[in-house]
Amino acid sequence: MKPNIREEDVGKVEEWFHRYVQTFRSGDEDLQRNITLKEEHTQRVCTEIRDIGKQLELDAHGLFLADVIARLHDVGRFEQYARYRTFSDRDSEDHAELGIAVLEREGVLDRFEAPERDLILCAIRYHNRAVLPEEETSDCLFFSRLLRDADKLDIWQVVIDHYQRGESEGNEAIELGLPDTPGFSEEVYEDLLQHRIVDIDHVQNLNDFKLLQVGWVYDINFAPTFQRIRERRYLEKIHEVLPRSAEIETVFSVIDAYLEKQFCGDLENERTIEDPEVLGPGAT
Repeated sequence: MKPNIREEDVGKVEEWFHRYVQTFRSGDEDLQRNITLKEEHTQRVCTEIRDIGKQLELDAHGLFLADVIARLHDVGRFEQYARYRTFSDRDSEDHAELGIAVLEREGVLDRFEAPERDLILCAIRYHNRAVLPEEETSDCLFFSRLLRDADKLDIWQVVIDHYQRGESEGNEAIELGLPDTPGFSEEVYEDLLQHRIVDIDHVQNLNDFKLLQVGWVYDINFAPTFQRIRERRYLEKIHEVLPRSAEIETVFSVIDAYLEKQFCGDLENERTIEDPEVLGPGAT
């Protein structure tokens, strides 16, 4: 399917987004800090997804679609935090589904044709899933993967900035209220050694959460994303705020070997979508 989205549509969605976020402005310092956190995160994910999309040679309509998806992917976070004071889906509700409910209630996607609406909602619905469903269309899976890559790039930067500021500027919303206790879980360690995304149920403390973030590398889909991970030294920076142990060094040796394999050409640099109409300078 070739998306039929115009620059005007992107602008209208952006206008709605900014109006919606304004409804959560508050004199409550904690609430305002975390509403701003997600607003700024959204803007950066839009930048990341456009930059990756350009390297993958998406046409203008594909880039416009990617921008709309990125703009709306975390809409549920604002109501989630205002209502529950947490970004933990386990302790509140699925923020992707909450966001979809907001979009439907507000009629944000009414301006789009059904195929575009379905693609936008699909990518939002799956952006926080542990794994993507195999039975979805190639278009849905492509834009879901694109969003997941862009989202992770900015979340890595957010959490690294937080860790580097130290305990004096703690934010339970970022740390999901996890205790900063010594050690890490054997289950998390085994997940990473087996090239598995860490099961959130295995996460017991802040070190486990940091290791979970390292394990996101197993869910990266496109070569431009891997290039950014290497250039920005995200994994090395998380390594620096983890305890020193033989097990941790083993984890990073396994991760380094995995990354090296991607850079040796095992990852497709350009397109994982089967429908050529979505992508490429030849699309009209």
